[in-house]
Amino acid sequence: MYTQAMDTAPKEERSALEDAALQQRFDARIDAGDFIEAKDWMPEHYRKTLVRQISQHAHSEIVGMLPEGNWITRAPTLKRKAILLAKVQDEGGHGLYLYAAAETLGTSRDQLLDALHTGKAKYSSIFNYPTLTWADVGVIGWLVDGAAIMNQVPLCRCSYGPYARAMVRICREESFHQRQGFDALYVMMTQGTEGQRAMVQDAVDRWWWPSLMMFGPPDSASTHSEQSMRWGIKRISNDDLRQKFVDACVDQAKVLGVTLPDPELKWNEARGHWDFGPIDWDEFWRVVGGDGPCNRERLAARVSAWEAGAWVREAALAHERKRALREKEAA
Repeated sequence: MYTQAMDTAPKEERSALEDAALQQRFDARIDAGDFIEAKDWMPEHYRKTLVRQISQHAHSEIVGMLPEGNWITRAPTLKRKAILLAKVQDEGGHGLYLYAAAETLGTSRDQLLDALHTGKAKYSSIFNYPTLTWADVGVIGWLVDGAAIMNQVPLCRCSYGPYARAMVRICREESFHQRQGFDALYVMMTQGTEGQRAMVQDAVDRWWWPSLMMFGPPDSASTHSEQSMRWGIKRISNDDLRQKFVDACVDQAKVLGVTLPDPELKWNEARGHWDFGPIDWDEFWRVVGGDGPCNRERLAARVSAWEAGAWVREAALAHERKRALREKEAA
């Protein structure tokens, strides 16, 4: 009778009390720096934030194959072609790791890809710029992958376990990508012709500012950063990551012998950092909104590839159905 009497609270009240207890336990684990796993209770907003971030990251890896894939058949040497092939394949693998991590949150891969193909989901705006010369491939490795590493290493300590573990391998491979890009540029700058050195400088001029935009809008204009940092999804703010990237690139540019296209770039002794000029956020939002140089081309290429690969997916599913049927009949 006592137990029955204790269970007479309205269902809504019990549910609210249970949710409060679960929220308190979740907050305590976040504060302690513990990983949240797929089967653990989590607030719905935390889950949706992760789905948005991880899927956007996965889409970026897949779409990011396109600008460099454009140069596989035109790489200057067999060695450079083999390196570029391996790199583009790596990016595809990164996308698959991340789609798998997003699926642990209850969202299917078909849903994720449909959101990309219909323009509902975003990917990194950097991939909406064209690769005009071979030097662009090197600059993507140096600057774009360098910015990606700066962004992604802290994600290895993301509070969501499946995402954090996927990032460990991704960051190792991105480090290789950055080194090969720097090496390609260094060879052109130290052993190339005057025309090749000018080609490298032109590529740096075009990719520098979009690379700084990769860290997202300034903290004051970022919709998600504050809550993501509270939850441990994000560990370092957009502006702090951008500053670390600029500080690292200045010395690397000196080694390469290129000039970063910012007349306001200067060392600030008081801050212990390099000051840099204003970023054109109007351009950033324009490209994010779909009006970049290659937005339509990139999305069309992804949709075309998805449709052309339908027979492969159908064949794989048919094979799986036959295998399951054979196992059932043999049982």
